[in-house]
Formats: sequence, C-alpha cells, structure tokens
Amino acid sequence: MQSCESSGESADDPLSCGLRRRGQPRVVVIGAGLAGLAATKALLEQGFTDVTVLEASSRIGGRVQSVKLGHATFELGATWIHGSHGNPVYHLAEANGLLEETTDGERSVGRISLYSKNGVACYLTNRSRRIPKDVVEEFSDLYNEVYNLTQEFFRHGKPVNAESQNSVGVFTREEVRNRVRDEPDDPETTKRLKLAMMQQYLKVESCESSSHSIDEVSLSAFGEWTEIPGAHHVIPSGFMRVVELLAEGIPAHVIQLGKPVRCIHWDQASARPRGPEIQPRDKGDHNHDTGEDNQSGESSQGHGWDEDEQWPVVVECEDCEVIPADHVIVTVSLGVLKRQYTSFFQPGLPTEKVAAIHRLGIGTTDKIFLEFEEPFWGPECNSLQFVWEDEAESHTLTYPPEQWYRKICGFDVLYPPERYGHVLSGWICGEEALVMERCDDEAVAEICTEMLRQFTGNPNIPKPRRILRSAWGSNPYFRGSYSYTQVGSSGADVEKLAKPLPYTESSKTAHRGTTKQQPGHLLSSKFPEQSLDPSRGSIKPMQVLFSGEATHRKYYSTTHGALLSGQREAARLIEMYRDLFQQGP
Repeated sequence: MQSCESSGESADDPLSCGLRRRGQPRVVVIGAGLAGLAATKALLEQGFTDVTVLEASSRIGGRVQSVKLGHATFELGATWIHGSHGNPVYHLAEANGLLEETTDGERSVGRISLYSKNGVACYLTNRSRRIPKDVVEEFSDLYNEVYNLTQEFFRHGKPVNAESQNSVGVFTREEVRNRVRDEPDDPETTKRLKLAMMQQYLKVESCESSSHSIDEVSLSAFGEWTEIPGAHHVIPSGFMRVVELLAEGIPAHVIQLGKPVRCIHWDQASARPRGPEIQPRDKGDHNHDTGEDNQSGESSQGHGWDEDEQWPVVVECEDCEVIPADHVIVTVSLGVLKRQYTSFFQPGLPTEKVAAIHRLGIGTTDKIFLEFEEPFWGPECNSLQFVWEDEAESHTLTYPPEQWYRKICGFDVLYPPERYGHVLSGWICGEEALVMERCDDEAVAEICTEMLRQFTGNPNIPKPRRILRSAWGSNPYFRGSYSYTQVGSSGADVEKLAKPLPYTESSKTAHRGTTKQQPGHLLSSKFPEQSLDPSRGSIKPMQVLFSGEATHRKYYSTTHGALLSGQREAARLIEMYRDLFQQGP
C-alpha cells in the first residue's frame, strides 16, 4: 500500500491517511449525468472518501438540460418522469415538492402529447385538411391493438415470422395495412387517410424509441422494456432540479468539469502506461460550482503516484493529466461508446462487449421550441400532428437531406400558457434530425413556419419570435439521445454491456464469495488481500464498471434507468468493500 504522502492525502487528515493505509479504494466516475451522480452519491454515503467525477462538458446533468428563458423553463433533454410506483426519480422529486401530473393511467393512450391532460390532438394533413375526430379515434383504437401485439413476442415467447424481419416497424405497418384494407365500412378515401396516419404514428414511435426508423427496432425484444405504473409527470421548475438534488450531497471538489477522458488503461497489474504523452496529474482542479482552478491542495487533487506504485486502472484525460484508480465507473452514452470504444479502452474491450455495442442501437431525437406572440391554435388543441397524405403507401420514412422537415411528426402545445407563453414543441428524429442540427436557427424557423401554414391552411401565421432546439446527435459528448434494442440485439446484449471488467475467474470467484478469509486481513473473506493489491501482480476484480440508461435491461432510455444503473454499480463496490467500512476507523 502507498503512504499517505505518496497518495497526496492531506497530512492533517488522520482518518483519510488511516483509510488509505488500510486500502481505501480510489474510484473515478466518468460522467456527471444521473448515472454518474447516483453512483457517486451512493459511494460517498457508504464511506468511500476517494471518489472523483470527471465530466467532459461544462455542466452536470448529462442528457438532462433545462434552459431558462424569461420566466419559463424548457427541457432540451429529459422532460417527463414516466410512472410513479417505485420510480426513484419520482420519489426524489415528490419528496421535494417538484411534481405536476400530466397524464392519467398507467400508459399514455395514443402516446402523442404528454404536456397536458386536457384538449385533443389535432391531426392535420399537408392538404390543409383536419382529419375528423371519429376517424382519428377509430384509427387510434386500431393502432393501439396492433401496438399491444408487438409486446407479445417477448412477453409470451411468441415466435417471430420471417415476413416481419423481426422489425417492429415492418410488423406494425403490414398488420395495420391489412386491418385498414379489410375494413368493409370505410370508403377508399378514409382508408388512405388512415394509412397516412399510420405513417405519422410510426414517426412518433421512432421519436419515442430514438431510432432513425421504427423498422430498426427489434420486434422480439420490444416487449422487454418495462413501463412503471402510474401517471407521467413534468417538473415545472426544470428536470435539472432532480440533478441538483442528487448533487447536493457531493462536495464541490469531487466533480471536475471540462475534463474529457481520452483513454482508460485497465488491467494494469504488472505495468502502467508510459510514454511522453502521459504526464503525472497536476495540482489543478475544477469544481462543479465555478469551474475555476482550485489550488487549495486538498485531497481531491492528490491523485498522483510515486514511481514504484502501481494501480489496476489509469485514466488518461484529454489534457494529458493521468489519474490512477482502483475502479472506474464508465457512464458515457452508447453513442460515445460506438464512436470511441477502440481508442477509449486499452487493452481493447472483450469481443462479446464490442459485439453488444455494435448490436444495440442509439439514435437522435431532437426538440424544436417555437415561441409566438399569440396562439394561432384553438384553446382545445394540445398538439398539431402532421400527416402527409402522399405517404399512405410508403414503405420507408427516410428522406433526402433537403426534405428533412418531413420527419417532424408534429408540435405539442406547451401548457399552461401562463407558465410557458405561447410555445410549440416539435419532434424530429433519426438522420433527418442530424440534418436539422446542421441548419441555422433562421432556416429551421422559416421551414417550420411554412409547414405550420401549409398544414393549418393559415397563410398568415407569423414567424416565431424565438426558437430553441436541441442537438444531441452532433454533440461529441453524447452522439445521440438514448438507446433501443436494434434488430439483431436483445436484452442479453444490455447485460453484456453492463458486465464489469475484467472477465476473470478470480473476479467471478471473489464475487461469489467462495474464497477463505486469511487471518489479520482488513477486507472480507470475499476479497483476499492479493486480489485487492495491484502492486502484488494479481488481477483486481471490477476495475471498469459500466452504467447509464443503455445498461439497464428493463428501463433503458429512461432517467430512472440511468439512476438505477448508477446505484447498481455503486452497490457492486459497496458490497466488495463492505467489511472494510464496517470496521470503522
């Protein structure tokens, strides 16, 4: 074990020195989103004192981003708490008085607008026609019946036929078309309207799945995603309040902002990376309150090591600073893993984890907020849904770049106007969302205004006074919005993605608690001293752990999935060192 001096611990902190001498583990958490903050909070509450969070961007929150404009708060990222019964995000928000209910029941019927319980969705066509309410209701009932069928393949082990190509989109499109065409009482014009509505519904499903096309979502795995019972809620003061509540118990010096990681060097039992680009960590630190350099010399900065010391993991940052650690919890998005896994881990990841990263899907779902001086929609309207009549027989919902706007499935009306003003929130996903991200605000506002004029039939709709939009796909620290089970993948791939490294018999044996306790050891019988001391040349278990929404098999794509995954990985380490902390100082 290293001395207090070599680890950089403050000499006047005898508790820290004592724990370091006894094997206080050093944990580095990569990412300060919900998963990273939840893991950090859990570790600190259980007595871990040597925890550092490295956040690449200039803010905490990850894919939660609340933007204040005037008196209103708009969500560029996570917006709703989906379900309440046992949802940790709900309970955290509810305990702090943050909630407002937006939908009733266990599922949002129609899955269209979740901003308001009141009003109706207005289905408009590109020929300036409003689809009659009875047609909308008939089609909604039909579509929801087919949607329920898509859940049965996983939940009841129903075999997938070859015609569906194991695709939610292919199956749904064909099933809906057959039912619409077989309806004896509908005239052909109504059938074509319903088929065009189907395409709009599939765009909504693509946005909800964050896939380029719902055709890319696995039919056999679709039903494994689990909805938590209870109402949906929004947080009027901003979803960032949940992030702030998680961060409240984390000392400022623990979180470093503007600290992107270049590479995680793991399995360093016999050697650590050396080279001219690897330099010992300097004394600078960035706290998450100010982002300014912290030169106080406190223990949070002391992550250097002497030349004779070895660690199982070394985190190399983009600024060439290196941080040795016993464990690293990786919370980066699946999009970042897909783009950077070959350079982000040395040695490279195991084959099965790489295969899981390739098979699982992540796409981009963006929002476009448009603020108007006055509403041009009626008070009963809670959303404007765009139905292209010429798409009734289309087999694909992919468009050339110059027609990216066709992927906008509609605009929700933000409610109540007393809080938000007169604001519409548009939705777009897939490759078309990436094209939108490359356009400037003026171009997007102009195109959206023209679409609104076309679909409402009102040529006098003015341009919005203000536009705000997300850009999750092109953000290098996210590369997408959230994950889904792509055709060819399954929940087993989620488990493989979440599996800690290294994959060794020693770590499996230790985790099962089959080793015998040696007299005088500080740690429990589950972890003999040689497995915990990298300087002795053995393999330390759980060097690299993985969390984030994409690693939760049942709740991927959600904020509660992200939070629970962070707590899950913290629990692995808490259990690993349980007896050490139970002994006390």
